Amino acid sequence: MQLTSPQFKTRSREKLADANLQAALKKLQGNFVKGRADRVAELENFPAIRDAAADIRSRTLENLDAYLEEFERNATAAGATVHWAETTGEVNRIVCELAARYSVKKAVKSKSMVTEECALNEALEAAGVKVVETDLGEYILQLANDPPSHIIAPAIHLTKEQVSDVFEVKHERPRRTDIPGMCQEAREMLRGHFVTADMGISGANFIVAETGSTLIVTNEGNGRMVTTLPRVHVAITGIEKVVPTLEDLSTLIRLLPRHATGQTISNYVSVTTGPQREGDSDGPQHFHIILLDGGRTKLLGGDMQDMLRCIRCGACMNHCPVYQSVGGHAYGWVYPGPMGSVLTPTYAGLENARDLPNAATLCGQCSVACPVKIPLPDLLRKLRERQFEQGLKPAMEAWGLALWRWAAQRPAIYAMLAKVGARVLATMATKHDGGKRLIHALPMGGGWTDGRDMPAPTGTNGKTFRELYQARQNRQ
Repeated sequence: MQLTSPQFKTRSREKLADANLQAALKKLQGNFVKGRADRVAELENFPAIRDAAADIRSRTLENLDAYLEEFERNATAAGATVHWAETTGEVNRIVCELAARYSVKKAVKSKSMVTEECALNEALEAAGVKVVETDLGEYILQLANDPPSHIIAPAIHLTKEQVSDVFEVKHERPRRTDIPGMCQEAREMLRGHFVTADMGISGANFIVAETGSTLIVTNEGNGRMVTTLPRVHVAITGIEKVVPTLEDLSTLIRLLPRHATGQTISNYVSVTTGPQREGDSDGPQHFHIILLDGGRTKLLGGDMQDMLRCIRCGACMNHCPVYQSVGGHAYGWVYPGPMGSVLTPTYAGLENARDLPNAATLCGQCSVACPVKIPLPDLLRKLRERQFEQGLKPAMEAWGLALWRWAAQRPAIYAMLAKVGARVLATMATKHDGGKRLIHALPMGGGWTDGRDMPAPTGTNGKTFRELYQARQNRQ
């Protein structure tokens, strides 16, 4: 997926003016935000479960190397082959080599954000392999040649009518606008690919150290067909997804669907341990697991390590007022919302995503909604500090702060400038219906006053705090 994070401001303005997107984003509130609240309320001991989940993730990260080695031993003992990839390019090389080794002509995929990081589809197609996305949302986007805008509901930015248009053109069938009918049409188009594919490619929500298993959570059933029908199964995931035991996994699974889609449990929880064995009725003949670093070890031991606790539920973006307004494409890479505002600068370089740490109100909704208690506002503040230290702040902002610092170190000049500024602002104010005097437009502050009014300085001529305080002292 091409990195377009440097265009965040421009793309945000475009998305705010997109009526179809704004209508589509309203689905977040009813489907995900309320759904999460309702499902969490069902758990009497939710705070304790959340604490336990955060502890599992933190404890695993503190001993990540040991758990990964344990996973490799047990996965290998079960008959799988484990590959290690330091970069996304190495993932693509390994998968293409496997495709060549097994004479793969077609690969079917279940939803995987890690493969979006790698741009794996493009690499396989360049190697002569046909790739078919089978998750409904990802399938729609593949037909539309559009990147995902949400990690759980990748096509949430599209309206029903837009999907109908895509299906009519790509399927060359009469246009349908009823959702059940369109879903049935997608099933009919995809069914043949499952039985004719040579390779199935999946991600992994978690991998289990004690058993060497991979696990995927889905609602459509396509994941099970991808991982069992083709003769080769390749699971690709980040190294941080390891959990120590199945018991730990059960704790995390209680929270993942509740925070992701507002469900008590998803329709399918599939655990895969090794390839098909003698006597098994299904399963791949060959099972390969690729563990990607891709910048993750850079976070270990540093002030961003907490971000590796993320279980990719999407709750932070569902609750974020910025994401709810501009959608995922504005963020310009695989991971949008608050999680993306931390991960993209970390993985791709802060200089390539300098707007993202500032694409947040720091209201704290994301950290409250996070099932593993990631302090996202704190991490965003730390990235803002790094921006300042590295000289990555916009020139106008840096110049303004330097001017303010110069004036603040000279009290007499600061007081004079404040007095002049208050008088100027007072002349710009107009009286509101409620009697208050408000400023509707602010020079060099359009980003604020385009969407809100500013209170005018007290008094008809505008008074500074110092003047008001002195006047009060004189009266006393």
